[in-house]
Amino acid sequence: MRHRLITAIPAFAFAAFLSSNAFAQATRTPATPQQAKKPAAAAGKFDPRDFTGYWIGPPPNERPKEDFRAPFTPAGAEAQKKRMPNYISKDPRQANNPNPGCRNATCSNDPIYSCNPVGFPRHVWEENEPIEFLNTPGRMLQLFQWGRTLREIWTDGRKVPSGENLDNLGSSWYGHSVGHWEGDTLVVQTTGFEPRAWPDQYGHPLSADAMIEERYKLIDHDTLEGRMVVTDLKNYTAPWPAQVRKFTRMKPDETEYFGWKGLFSGVTEAMCAPMNEVEDFNRRIRDRAIFGDNK
Repeated sequence: MRHRLITAIPAFAFAAFLSSNAFAQATRTPATPQQAKKPAAAAGKFDPRDFTGYWIGPPPNERPKEDFRAPFTPAGAEAQKKRMPNYISKDPRQANNPNPGCRNATCSNDPIYSCNPVGFPRHVWEENEPIEFLNTPGRMLQLFQWGRTLREIWTDGRKVPSGENLDNLGSSWYGHSVGHWEGDTLVVQTTGFEPRAWPDQYGHPLSADAMIEERYKLIDHDTLEGRMVVTDLKNYTAPWPAQVRKFTRMKPDETEYFGWKGLFSGVTEAMCAPMNEVEDFNRRIRDRAIFGDNK
């Protein structure tokens, strides 16, 4: 399997701010009078296949617990031993694990502390950062404020890559995603993962050819329900239980920044750029996350 190599430069407090969207919320400006006059969508009237808009997931305290996954295979248990999450494990199954976790980022080998991408599924299913959905012909896009990046979900009828096709495409931090509609539910299958990426804060391993299925459905105009199942029989003895997450549509004043609309409007790029990480990133993000705005 071909891998894309990324130079790792330490950024030890990267995730201290990642799990909060304080930088996005703190700089929002009040809605203009024109925005305030905009009527809400008529109750019950919405296109169930149009996810266009800005969405945010539940708060971090609603994340699945560390033992939500299926039990490890021997290979999965061995892979987990090499990962040092930034937390203290309370899972009795980890009692004999020589690396049960640590209390701060300085001893963690979480890839995001080295300016690596958050990746999928972590960016969608763990973080509570804003996500913009865009419907385009043949593709649905998910735009992320953190890292100023996107995820492509192909809806043009192509097949999920496998075998030689997957080998040729290589692995990816966000995988290769293909979607289709089953009634008003968007079904997305993703494979081709970067094995060095962590799918969650616990550092659970994920094989390059693992399969993740998501099912998205608009419950109402302002609520998007998602369900995710991870199948990776190299690392786990069974598919993971279905994870259910509800995304809430963000209000107009939550996506307006000094007159600019959108997640990429210039308040902060929210990127861990190695060349300026030590001074600029730490000053703007790490130190504020740890010490507050007065530091």
